[in-house]
Amino acid sequence: MAVALVLRALGLGDLLTAVPALRAVADALPEHRRILVMPAVMAPLVDLLGDGWEVADQRALGSLDRSLGGADVAINLHGRGPQSHAVLAATRPARLLAFAAPGHAGPTWRAREHEVVRWCRMLRESGIPADPRRLALPAPAVAAPAVARGATLLHPGAAAAARRWPPERWAAVARAERRRGRRVAISGSRSERPLARSIAREAGLPNSSVLAGETTPLELAAAVTAAARLVSADTGVAHLATAFGTPSVVLFGPIPPAEWGPPPSPRHRALWAGRRGDPHARRPDAGLLRIGVTEVVAELARLTIRPEPAPRRPPAW
Repeated sequence: MAVALVLRALGLGDLLTAVPALRAVADALPEHRRILVMPAVMAPLVDLLGDGWEVADQRALGSLDRSLGGADVAINLHGRGPQSHAVLAATRPARLLAFAAPGHAGPTWRAREHEVVRWCRMLRESGIPADPRRLALPAPAVAAPAVARGATLLHPGAAAAARRWPPERWAAVARAERRRGRRVAISGSRSERPLARSIAREAGLPNSSVLAGETTPLELAAAVTAAARLVSADTGVAHLATAFGTPSVVLFGPIPPAEWGPPPSPRHRALWAGRRGDPHARRPDAGLLRIGVTEVVAELARLTIRPEPAPRRPPAW
């Protein structure tokens, strides 16, 4: 059987923004054995695609297992190269699809292109039709945590300090939602559990409202699906809201939503102060700090929860 090897050894948001590209590969290569190189912990989310992907565990860019050698086609959805190109080239595929880099011809990388559009364009210019609108996923077939159902779900954490809004502001948003008569839950990773619990205490929420550190990726997806609305930093959970149609307010700091935000929609509100910053800074971005509690609370009040018709053309990202 012919084999297609795809590299995307990155995080949750990276996986979700690649969903349209992965669907395009599955459509173009239906008879291939398709192997996605990525962190195996997120494999249950890949199963939601329903395209028969296999997952080869890889948590960072590095040499691939020898069993992945000799693919008929290797596709770099990881980066612009040349490092990621070299990782795939070392497996000796018959053909490599990737952006142009030293020693490799391909489509031109465009700075500041939206992440979803970027990989679809790379495939299209390599001969594989791809539609960036195909972001939606079916609801996970696992029960959502009860505390998340119909609640306002807050996700205050982010991998980089530059994208972390101050905890006291999250607590203020939680209190405002409670005054509106809305239940509030707080999600996050295991390392973010102390942050989530401190926000809950300041907001007067019970410990049972804290989901951080208690969910698998699929259970977190179920929580986002079941929530009435989501407020998050510019991080992977924001893309879950896009995938499952949950109304969301997303706070952007050093990177603008034009590059990583949800598609334009009344259902998703992207807040950005209009200035770029250092995404690797060790303190919250100055632009992120310009976003105030009042603004977030007001955007939550404006969110639409009514179904929207499917767009007839790709959104203007």
